[in-house]
Amino acid sequence: MGSKQYHKLVIYAVLGAVLAGLIYVGLTQKNSAPSLTMTTLSGQSINLADLRGKTVLVNFWATSCPGCIKEMPQLVDVYQRYRQQGLEIVAVAMSYDPADNVQRYATENKLPFPVVLDTQGDIARAFGEVKLTPTTFVIDADGNIAEQTIGDVDFAKLRQRLDGAKKS
Repeated sequence: MGSKQYHKLVIYAVLGAVLAGLIYVGLTQKNSAPSLTMTTLSGQSINLADLRGKTVLVNFWATSCPGCIKEMPQLVDVYQRYRQQGLEIVAVAMSYDPADNVQRYATENKLPFPVVLDTQGDIARAFGEVKLTPTTFVIDADGNIAEQTIGDVDFAKLRQRLDGAKKS
């Protein structure tokens, strides 16, 4: 084997090893949920770090979003079914949603989980510049973002995840 062929082989081997390493890191690296404190419509403070040990759904929504309004009753059902097993849901209303609309919707629909109004957009920024609604994040018991869904939540898949979490 000539010197040029040997050098090419070494370069390809190094590039392959680097690529394999990047793929491994990409597949195994966990994305931690932002550490932030939110204030609910009722004035309660919620610190995401305090919810470690539980599965947490953070749902970005708006009263003007038909998909959000359509999935809200299903979120209520999931919350009522799984909260005893440690599920928490935080509904984060987008900064453009008028506070009166959010309060009225939460009251009229008796939302059983905390509702937060992201008045300055800080929460949406902390979760990677959320702009589309609904957007839902599933945060695992270790505080890592396990899943992000833009659009309608797949409730069958979510229930499977939650059923698996309560068995472990």
